[in-house]
This record gives sequence, C-alpha cells and structure tokens, in this order.
Amino acid sequence: MLNYLFETSWEVCNKVGGIYAVLSTKARTLQQKFNDNLLFIGPDIWADADCLFFEHTNETIGFFSESNPLPAGLHVKIGRWKVPGTPKALLVNYQGLFEHKDAIYAKMWENFGVDSLHAYGDYDESCMFAVASAIVIEQIVQCNLMTNGIIAHFDEWTTGMGLLYLKMKCPDIATIFTTHATSIGRSICGNGKPLYDYLKGYNGNQMACELNMQSKHSLERAAAANADKFTTVSAVTAKECEQLLECKPDVTPNAFEPDYVPTGSNFTSKRSKARKLLLQIASHLTGFRISNDATLIATSGRCEFRNKGIDAFIDSCNILRTELKGSEKEIVAFILVPGWTSGPRQDLQASLKSKDIARLPDSVITHNLHNDSNDIIKQKLDFLDFKNDDCDNVKIIYAPSYLNGNDGIFNLPYYDVLIGFDLTIFPSYYEPWGYTPLESTAFSVPTITTNLAGFGQWVIDEIGTDCTKSGVVVVSRNDSNYDETLRDIVNNVEDYIGKSKQDITKIRKAAKATSQKATWDKFIGYYMAVYEAAVKKHNKRNI
Repeated sequence: MLNYLFETSWEVCNKVGGIYAVLSTKARTLQQKFNDNLLFIGPDIWADADCLFFEHTNETIGFFSESNPLPAGLHVKIGRWKVPGTPKALLVNYQGLFEHKDAIYAKMWENFGVDSLHAYGDYDESCMFAVASAIVIEQIVQCNLMTNGIIAHFDEWTTGMGLLYLKMKCPDIATIFTTHATSIGRSICGNGKPLYDYLKGYNGNQMACELNMQSKHSLERAAAANADKFTTVSAVTAKECEQLLECKPDVTPNAFEPDYVPTGSNFTSKRSKARKLLLQIASHLTGFRISNDATLIATSGRCEFRNKGIDAFIDSCNILRTELKGSEKEIVAFILVPGWTSGPRQDLQASLKSKDIARLPDSVITHNLHNDSNDIIKQKLDFLDFKNDDCDNVKIIYAPSYLNGNDGIFNLPYYDVLIGFDLTIFPSYYEPWGYTPLESTAFSVPTITTNLAGFGQWVIDEIGTDCTKSGVVVVSRNDSNYDETLRDIVNNVEDYIGKSKQDITKIRKAAKATSQKATWDKFIGYYMAVYEAAVKKHNKRNI
C-alpha cells in the first residue's frame, strides 16, 4: 500500500535543466495519485529573495510545521510549487550542516564506501542539501508516526547521500534512486572520449579515477546499490548503468504534461506572436528584413557542446548555408543555449523599439557575454565565419540567455518561444532521454533527434522510422559516423523545406500525436509499479 511520497531533487522549485521539466510536469499526475500525501523537497537557495516558482503558505504537514525544531540549525519553508497541480513543496536551508560535513562524510565512508576525499565543485553543496532533506523527511515521519507505505524518491547523484542517510537512520522508509544520466558516462562523453564503441570495456571505478570523478561516482554507485529500487529514464541509459555502476535499473521514461500547451485560437495566437518576434530579432540583428515565409529552426538545452549535439547543429547549418546559396529558400537557425551572459545587448534593445532596421555589429548574438573568446559556441560561429550577410540564405542567431520571460530581448518564457518554430534539431551524442525533442512535438513542432537519445529510440520502438507518422526524424549517430550524421540532418532539412504546406501540416499533426503517446497519464504507471515494488521489497527486508 502506498501512503506517502517524498521526492527530493536539486531542481524542485529551482529551474536549472531538464530534471525541472520532468518533475514539474509530472507533479499534477502524481498528486492525483497521492493527493496532499505528496511532498516535493528542494533547496532553499533564495535567501531573503522570493522564489519565482514557490508560493510560501506556512502550511503544516500533518503534525509537522516550519516551527518544529530541527537539528543542526536547519530551517524549512513550506508552501506550494507553482506548477500544474500546485503540489506541496518544502525548501530546505541546509547551511547549518556544513560544520558537520566531515563527520557526515566519515559515516558515509564507513557505512557505504563513499569517497568524499576527492570532492570538488558542487559536491559539498549537493550532499549537504541531500542530507538536510533526509533529516527533514525523518522528522516528518517521526512527528506523524508514519510506519507503512512511505516512499522517498531521490533524483540524481546530487541527492544520493540523502538516500544513504535514510538507509542508516530511518528503516521504515522505502527508497528509490533515479539517475537521469550517470555522472561518469556524462564525463566520458564531455571529455571527448568514445562511449558506445568501448562501453563494454569500460570499468566505472577505473574511469572515475582517470577523470577525477571518484567522489560523485562512488556516491552514485552506493545510492544505486542501496536503494530499494534503482531506476533510469531509458533503455539507452540502462545499458550504461549496468556497465558503469554495475547495477541493473528499472526504466521509468519521462513524459510531458499537455496542460502546458495552449489550444485552439490561443495556440494560433501564441504561435503567430512567437514567429513575429523571432523574425523581428533576426531582422534587427542582421539589418535585413527576413521573409515571413522563412523557415525557423532551433536547437536548445544545456551548453554541452558535443553531448547535446550543438556541434552537429552548427556544422549542419554551415553545410546548408553552402548548399542553399542562391536558392529561394531562407532559413533562420536559433541556438537557444544559456551561456555566461552579462545581459541583453542594448543596441539590439534600442533597435527592436525602432521601426528602422540597421545591421548591428556582431550580428549573430542577442546578448552580451562576459568572455566571448572562451564561449565554445561563439568560437565555433566565428571560426566558420558566420556573419549573416545578405547573400546567406541560412542565418544563425545565438541566444545565450535563459528564456525565463525577462531576458531583455525575447521577454517570453521558453515554451512561448518554442511554439513559433517550424523545425527543431537535437542531434545529441549523449542524451539519456531527450526532453527537448519531446517538448517540441508537444507544441506541434517536428523535430530531428538521434538514436542515441532515449526519446529517439522510444519513437523507433513505438511508432517506427517513418517521420510522416511520427513527426520525428531519428538519425543515426555513433562514435565514428559524424559526417554521415551531418549529411542525414542536411538532407532531412532540405526535404522538409521543400514540402508543400499540406504535407507540413500533416507532419505537424503527426508530431503532436507522438507527444500524446508520451503524456504522464500514460507513463505514470511505470513509476507506480516501481513504487509498489520498492515498498514490497522494503517490507520483505524488514520482516
């Protein structure tokens, strides 16, 4: 019997990356299953500032409230996450744990072999938050005298130490650990090493030492081994987990919440508004009025140049620029990937307020960068001599800012920009699931992804390879076929822009239909099965 679910993640009420999208869209469907016996736990990193995604309500959780004394000077805020379903959320201020850090790490080494000696970067912050979250869960359980059907779900290595803490301190709780991408797998790819050709020969511990990833890897491995159930997001990543973590996971694929997508006249209006804005930005940057019939394409996500296929996107655009020169077809390609931005370009802001259009210097970028000479995307665009000249049928625009509705140029949230595109391209090398192409299909935007993305493989398995039936092109990418991948992308883009309006309408409808096969009401069953299995295993262990 499932009575209460705690889910902990660094991205609860903290919009950082794809995990935020997964959890925030899953929330309403989970709440329908658990009602208010569902609690999301995230970090209180806002100090005295208001969190945009959290409504402070000072509610109680059973007999637990904010005023309950917590050890180590921990403090919590109780409220609601401002996403569909408005589930209960708790933000934990974990700063008081830092003075106990060494003692905590010693216990984790003694009990689970977690090596924290080689820690660096975000390790300490993540672990203190995770343990603080576990302490809060422990207090809530004890305060409310809960004993049965309690599940604590921890997402990603960043929360793994919280799971291990509960393993030691709170045996009444069944635990689940989900890796959305293994830390060592991501590091292998991020360091330019081939993952897939050599996967069966890699040893996770050995690679962790080579890549200075001992702490994160040992923590992730311990959490996977000690959880009542270990899960990951796709069959692609499951193979990686088995090899590098030496632990076989259940697969719980990601889905989308359709309530984020406008319908009817509202959809049409938002799409029209987005297209108009995108064309305006391109025109005011380049100094040329972009045709209303231009094809707008995009890629987006984190700035993982190779992993997310940003390299392949830019190189494909470069080939298209050459092959479409002199044609009547016009493409504007947007790279919506956050970088180290220092704010919007004031000259572009001024131009957008004016009716006049004049070419701006450095006409490929919308925001200022702190150090553009070290920005890998800007470096690549400069190397390929992208200048967005009048003769270029393919123009490329780099927007290195989070699209949160207040970036100074777009001033629309990401989904309200995404809806305006004609085609998206996500040629990822390392993509455990692939939330961005799924989001794209939900907004009726056809997409190109790869067979290395969990979503791409799911489309092949569920619908097949005919993009007219799915709205999704899945190109082959591996360790040695980069040029072939580029050729496939270019061919498919050229094929798409040559299609009739009627055919494009059919493909857009197919994309929408694909997303409707991957909604949370259809995928939540994977999670419920795992929850029940975790409780069953936990109960059997404690008989």
